[in-house]
Amino acid sequence: MRVCGLVGLGLCLALTGPAALNAHAAAAARAATQTSGQAAQVPPAESLNGLLTMMEHEVVGAADAMPAEKYDFAPATSMGLYTGVRSFSAQVKHLAESNYEFFAPWGGPGAVDPKTIEALKTKDQIMEALRVSYAYAHHAINTITPENAFEALPGPPQRKMTRVSMAAFGMAHSMDHYGQLVEYLRMNGIVPPASRHTGRR
Repeated sequence: MRVCGLVGLGLCLALTGPAALNAHAAAAARAATQTSGQAAQVPPAESLNGLLTMMEHEVVGAADAMPAEKYDFAPATSMGLYTGVRSFSAQVKHLAESNYEFFAPWGGPGAVDPKTIEALKTKDQIMEALRVSYAYAHHAINTITPENAFEALPGPPQRKMTRVSMAAFGMAHSMDHYGQLVEYLRMNGIVPPASRHTGRR
């Protein structure tokens, strides 16, 4: 499967359209609840998607901040214990691949084969794959309801996997690698976009 502009755009529209409609309906329901004087309840999908949107913004911003000519940057071993570490581009591809790994078991059709992502070469191709993978993650989260949020998913018994725990794990994984992207950016004299507007550079 080839990740291309038209496919990426089509998948994003197909996946995010229902999410927007459901979010609107949920907001209307909350407004009615607040009017009645009851405590507002935020649907799990809306709450988790809000958090994912914030994290996605930071990750995608960091991935896009590295110039194309430096996209294969990896710290030299002379800089420390960096033998065998992923390059910047490999970190971004790993993030895209992992989004499918975390969400595909219950996110429905549309997952991209990791081998397809691994074969990408240019910054533009890798960035598109990253964005499309987050669209898929949002779609998967949008299927979470109060009824199925904590249903057991197949997996090692000790992990007690549910849709909510896998979504949380997926977001934690994104931020783990976001920290590594930030380190690589700063090694190249680049301030991460998320730090440019806070005064904490």
